[in-house]
Amino acid sequence: MYHAREELQLDRIEVAVFERGIRSVIRDLPKDKGLKAVIVGLGYVGLPLAVAAAESGISVVGLDRNETIVNGLNSGVSHIDDLSSADIAELLGNGFTATSNPECITDTDVVVICVPTPLDSSGQPDLKAVMGASRDIAQYAHDGLTVVLESTTYPGTTEEILKPLLEETGRIVGKNIYLAFSPERIDPGNPTYGIKNTPKIVGGVTEVCCDKAVAFYEKFIETVVRAKGTREAETAKLLENTYRHINIALVNEMAQFAHAMDIDIWNVVELAKTKPFGFQSFSPSAGVGGHCIPIDPNYLAYKVRAELERPFRFVELAEEINHSMPPYVARRVQDLLNTQSKAVKGSKVLLLGVTYKANISDKRESPAVPLGQRLLDMGAELAYFDPHVPTWAVNGVDVPSAATISQALNDSDVVILVQPHREFIEAASEICSSETVVLDTTGKFTGPNIERL
Repeated sequence: MYHAREELQLDRIEVAVFERGIRSVIRDLPKDKGLKAVIVGLGYVGLPLAVAAAESGISVVGLDRNETIVNGLNSGVSHIDDLSSADIAELLGNGFTATSNPECITDTDVVVICVPTPLDSSGQPDLKAVMGASRDIAQYAHDGLTVVLESTTYPGTTEEILKPLLEETGRIVGKNIYLAFSPERIDPGNPTYGIKNTPKIVGGVTEVCCDKAVAFYEKFIETVVRAKGTREAETAKLLENTYRHINIALVNEMAQFAHAMDIDIWNVVELAKTKPFGFQSFSPSAGVGGHCIPIDPNYLAYKVRAELERPFRFVELAEEINHSMPPYVARRVQDLLNTQSKAVKGSKVLLLGVTYKANISDKRESPAVPLGQRLLDMGAELAYFDPHVPTWAVNGVDVPSAATISQALNDSDVVILVQPHREFIEAASEICSSETVVLDTTGKFTGPNIERL
């Protein structure tokens, strides 16, 4: 038997051990290598998901039909902004491999579908990639498999499309095969929120389906939130992006009115932001872009029309307003050139930043494309400068690139700042002291040559 003084000494030792890094000791404990997962689609959603899952000890295989992506990843080369080639090397070190052969599904516990869901040429949901992935899964499915759809889609897709395909195998969802929906919440370039610390919504076809999917995500995501069902989970994602779509449209339309009434919309936004409750700030822009805002609300509008035979008026109006921004910016360029006694036709107009958001190379649905097309249609000599985009085309027409910001400014009649890349912020003194007029659609710059949206 030892004395109280000895107990106190042991307590101090235990505290010291914790203070020397007990968390690192916990991280070094053996990981469960028993769980296997296949991630279908290795883009901006699937690849970060694969990294997070592999880091937790899950054995991950990436499945993608693009052989270039597959070969690049197996060679340690990243093709997305948020992951470096060093990250991919670490991923490979965790046992990851990429393949284009769906037979890998025969030897896995979980399959997560992260394929694109764009709009087709008529503006309707295009689920060809989801359908293709689902057929592959059905072909190689086995008892006990858990299937999760992460691709954004309209309410009902999981149960109306995936469930019948899986049950064509003779299995029953909820009994010997499990199906859930969990909306992706990837924000490329976000330094604060990533896969692990962004709450994850999960909705299952049955409670058991939800349990299976939750158990998978809880291995590497801090907070997992259960939805009532798949339709609620599907709709939650659409609500998130429709909310942003509508509020962006609101401030974009206000920007047009404010300019016409000689009101500084940027000062208006800053003033409104001082209210500590009941207001969330959104800023004007040259238009919306990316894989979510221009697309996802249309999935909800499509479902409302198809199932209820009525329009989703907020979404359709927001779509109209946000689509009007590139032509509006082009008209503002025309006005600026008029003050120089110049026509748009034959004038040199350059776009600074042609991605859909700042500090990334992702050009999906970038407003720079319709803006560039409008300027070309007006006869402008179009050029661009973007350190993240080595080559750029507008609807198949290659656009020449300036070599430096200095060249971009010196060789142009008007410069349009579309995205405020950090490289442009760092060059603010040069941009704001140039003799070239700069139309700033981001509200980041001030100066005698700066015209803000």
